[in-house]
Parts: sequence; structure tokens; C-alpha cells
Amino acid sequence: MESVVFIFSLIDCCALIFLSVYFVSFSSGAGGRPGRIITLSDLECDYINARSCCSKLNKWVVPEVIGHAVVTVLMLISLHWFIFLLNLPVATWNIYRYIMVPSGNMGVFDPTEIHNRGQLKSHMKEAMIKLGFHLLCFFMYLYSMILALIND
Repeated sequence: MESVVFIFSLIDCCALIFLSVYFVSFSSGAGGRPGRIITLSDLECDYINARSCCSKLNKWVVPEVIGHAVVTVLMLISLHWFIFLLNLPVATWNIYRYIMVPSGNMGVFDPTEIHNRGQLKSHMKEAMIKLGFHLLCFFMYLYSMILALIND
């Protein structure tokens, strides 16, 4: 049972890493769309406009919240306290950001505010921190999965 928990967590973490760096949107037809880091970088260099950037990024906020919350709850249910406590602040931050979107905004990423007050830099910094966190979790889940498979 423990190995199944870590296999699922590993797959979920891979999806979150893929979502952070690069994802392929099947709704866009033939071409793919860049992920959070690449999209924010393109906006910073003025390759895309703020409205299309924010609509691309807002589409993936809810799946990220759900994916991270599922792993956090799974670790709580399976009594892996250290990993649960490690995931809890990030899951709480994701939920807080989603809930605290001001009314009238397009979503977490709003095209009218993304260039104001350095929000673009803070979103970029947050994306890099989350990528580092997900990479750390990936190796932690991988190690725990191997350990659980050996013990079974």
C-alpha cells in the first residue's frame, strides 16, 4: 500500500514539474503552448501580450491546486508526517492565492496588473521556487518509493 502512495505521488509530482516548465495544450490544435516559466519569460521579453499570457496561465491554476492538495491529503491519510508537513505550506499557499483573487480580476494572473508593482518578477520568482520544490519532492518520492518497494 505504501508503495502505491509513493508511485501516485511520483506521477503527480512529474505532472506538476511538467506543468511548471512545459506542457502541451491539446486544445490549441497542432502547436503546443509553453508552461508557466516559459510563458512568463516570453511576456517579460514582449514576445506575447499580457492578456494571452494570463489566459494561458490561469487555465492551469486549478489543476495545480488540485494536484498538490491531493498529494498533501494522501500523505496525511497514509501518516507520512514529514512529507505532509513539507507539502502543507505550498498547498496552503496555492489555495490562498486562488481564493484571494480580487473580484473583477481575470484570475490569479491578471493582465491589467501583471506589469504593475513588479508582479511579473514575483510570479517568475514563485514559479522558480515551486519548480525547485517539485524537483526536491520528486527525488524524495522516488527514494521513498524505492524504499517501500524493497521493504514489501
